[in-house]
Amino acid sequence: MSDLQGRIGGVVDGYDLKAEWHQDHLKGRIGGTFQGKDIHLTYRPGDVDGRIGGVFGGFDADGEVTPQAVNVRLGGRIDGDDVLFRVNGDAVEGRYSGRIAGKDVNLRRQGDRLTGRIGGRVDGKDVNLSIGDVPLELAALAAVCAFKVLEDDQQAAAASSASSGSS
Repeated sequence: MSDLQGRIGGVVDGYDLKAEWHQDHLKGRIGGTFQGKDIHLTYRPGDVDGRIGGVFGGFDADGEVTPQAVNVRLGGRIDGDDVLFRVNGDAVEGRYSGRIAGKDVNLRRQGDRLTGRIGGRVDGKDVNLSIGDVPLELAALAAVCAFKVLEDDQQAAAASSASSGSS
């Protein structure tokens, strides 16, 4: 067993990612006890599937994951996001959620650390994780899942405060 832990986003405006790696599945939590979602990904050679969040308030993860590339769908066919990136040595580069409205994925492994950024300079989030023995491609996918949870929660909070302020 090995741990994956760290932070997506800033000190104030970010989420922790804490998960245990058991050689074929990654299980843990994105965010805190009350705000956030559970993460459970099953990883077989060439394939990943799992769930982030609960039955009603979550999304599925399903697709191809190899040491060279990730091609995964987060969510459903209609209301979901694609994750496409290449793994080249210690570098992970690609795209999350499409060419136009999506975000860049630029991550780098240094020892047992995975650092970098998902999104641009203004609307992106920093990634700073200790990955232990977790395969790089799976750790990078978990970082994108945490990014999606954080972005979804921030958008829901903004929509809630906008609607309550317009009364």
